[in-house]
Amino acid sequence: MRDFPSCFGENGVQIADASSSSGTLLTPTTTTTTTTKNPQNLVTCVYQCKLHSSSCFIITINWTKNLMGQGLSVQINNPTNQSLQTLEIKPNLFSKNRGLKTLETESNQITIFWDLSRAKFGSSPEPIEKFYLAITINQELILLLGDLEKELYKKMNYSISSSPCSVFVSKTEHVFGKKLYATTAQFCGKGQVHEILIECDAIGGDDSVLLIRIDGKLVMQVKRLQWKFRGNYTILVDGLPVEVYWDVYSWFFGKLMGNAVFLFQTCLSAEKLWGSGQPGMGWSGHLGQVNGLGFSLVVFAWRNE
Repeated sequence: MRDFPSCFGENGVQIADASSSSGTLLTPTTTTTTTTKNPQNLVTCVYQCKLHSSSCFIITINWTKNLMGQGLSVQINNPTNQSLQTLEIKPNLFSKNRGLKTLETESNQITIFWDLSRAKFGSSPEPIEKFYLAITINQELILLLGDLEKELYKKMNYSISSSPCSVFVSKTEHVFGKKLYATTAQFCGKGQVHEILIECDAIGGDDSVLLIRIDGKLVMQVKRLQWKFRGNYTILVDGLPVEVYWDVYSWFFGKLMGNAVFLFQTCLSAEKLWGSGQPGMGWSGHLGQVNGLGFSLVVFAWRNE
C-alpha cells in the first residue's frame, strides 16, 4: 500500500522552470517532476491514444500553476516508451498561448495545436472551457481536449475524417488544505464530471475521522483513522465499482508538510473500454507497459498548518 503512488513513474513528465528565460521548448527529452507548495499547482493527465493503423501512443499533459501564472507541457511516448516529442509553455511566458508545432520522426509526423488565449480556469491549473489542445500523427487526429473544435478545424490545413480514439488513463493532482481537499474526476469517458471532497479533522486524536463525498453525498467514512491510516474500500460511481485506497500515515507520523495519498480506481475489460470510450489503465506497472485497464485518480493531499 505504501508504494502505490509510484506506479505512475516520472518518465515523460516535464515541468516548466519559472526561472528559465525560454518560452517554448520542443525537444525529445525526459526530466523529473518537481512541485512547489502552491495550492493545486500541478495536474497530470495521461491518455492512451490509438491510430486507425492500431499503433498506440501514451500522451502526458501537465497543467501547472505558480506565482508566475499558468503553464503547460505535453509529452508523447510511443508504445516502447520512447519520447517522441515534448512541448513546453512556461508560466512566465504564457503570453505565447496559441500556436502549433510540428516534428518529423523516422516514421511519424507529429503536430500539436493549442489555443489557451481565452481559456477559463477555476482553482485548478487545468482549464475548464474556451480552449483547445489537439495532437495529430500523420495528419490523423489522435487527441482533442477542450470545447473549441470549430476554431481548431479552421486552423488545420487538412480535413479530419473521424473522431480521435483516445482513452483517459489517469489523473494525478496535488492539492493543499487544512482539512478539506477537493478535486474532480470523470470516471466514464462520456460520463458526468464528479466533484470529490476529502475531509479529515482532529488529526492526532483517537476521534479522527476520514470522510469522502462525491457530489455532496457521503460515500465513505473511516473512524479512528489514526489506527486505520492505510486501507481500501469499494464505492459505486455511475454504476461502476471504484476502489478507494488511502494512506494518511504522514499526516499522523510523518513530517509537518507530509502528504496523504488517495487512489480512486475503476476497472473495465478491453472490449468495453475501446467500444464505449471509457477511460482505462491499471495502476500497477509503467505507463508504457499497461497490463490492466481502468481509470485511476491519484490525489496527493498536502496538509497546511
